[in-house]
Amino acid sequence: MKVAVIGCGAMGSIYAALLADGGNEVHAVDASAPHVAAINASGLRVEGTSGDRTVHLAASTHIPQSPVDLVIVAVKAAHIAIVAPGLAALLTSKTVVLTIQNGVGSADTLAMHVPPDRLAVGIAGGFGAIQRGPGHVFHNGMNIIRMGAYAGLPLEQIEEVAAVWRQAGFKAEAVSNVLAMQWEKLICNVAYSAPCALTGLTVGEVMDDQDMGAVSRAAATEAWTVAKALKIGLKVEDPVRLVLEFGAGVRNAKPSLLQDHENRRPSEIDVINGAVTRAAARLSMTAPVNEVLVALVKQRERAFARSSLE
Repeated sequence: MKVAVIGCGAMGSIYAALLADGGNEVHAVDASAPHVAAINASGLRVEGTSGDRTVHLAASTHIPQSPVDLVIVAVKAAHIAIVAPGLAALLTSKTVVLTIQNGVGSADTLAMHVPPDRLAVGIAGGFGAIQRGPGHVFHNGMNIIRMGAYAGLPLEQIEEVAAVWRQAGFKAEAVSNVLAMQWEKLICNVAYSAPCALTGLTVGEVMDDQDMGAVSRAAATEAWTVAKALKIGLKVEDPVRLVLEFGAGVRNAKPSLLQDHENRRPSEIDVINGAVTRAAARLSMTAPVNEVLVALVKQRERAFARSSLE
């Protein structure tokens, strides 16, 4: 299968490398010129739970002008609007576009540029990936990739895509209620993303901390309560148990929001904890724990912006 991976940070690089190693023709696209140069010169090294391999594949800083069978959009939520207009050159009437981001809402932006009936939404669980340098990423988990239709893409076509991922070594499955899966992951994200970023602690350290552990569990419970009010169709009956089991599998992980703050970059807080507060407001509910976490993260990010101007 011809595959283009748009956004080859830590997670996108894992997708690109394993899919290429699985026999697919993969083109990696990333804004980082040093990362792209390293991939083209020496290959893309991925180490961690899936092993240690260096895979050779094509890479560029710009979207190629050549149609593919599968487009994987793995940029962060804030960059969806930037890359979406350029995807047209990759599409045919049969191309599937699979978008995989943290949080909720990115697919809505993408659907303004991609035919909604060609769009699938993916949820990655339990990877804990970091970029160790140009052309080199690490992941300390590799649980599952779930994918489902955004609007109208037949389930059998999604299953064909999931089968390609499975052949490349991923645990992947097609699901019929992807929104419920998104909220399941969102509950886990809100438990650790902001608490880790604000404290510098890993997932396991937040779980074990007397104060931040309580904040983490409260944020998750709020998200679960909002999802139930939205009638999302969650099968989760105990949000605390969910996030503790999730965290146990990636105790050493640094969520992407913490990695952003370590690099003094804006984060995806608006589509993670912020998604809960917006949904609560639409229901005339409140989510005070998540609201405070969002405010604290945004204050810190404003400080990043000010210091960069000094």
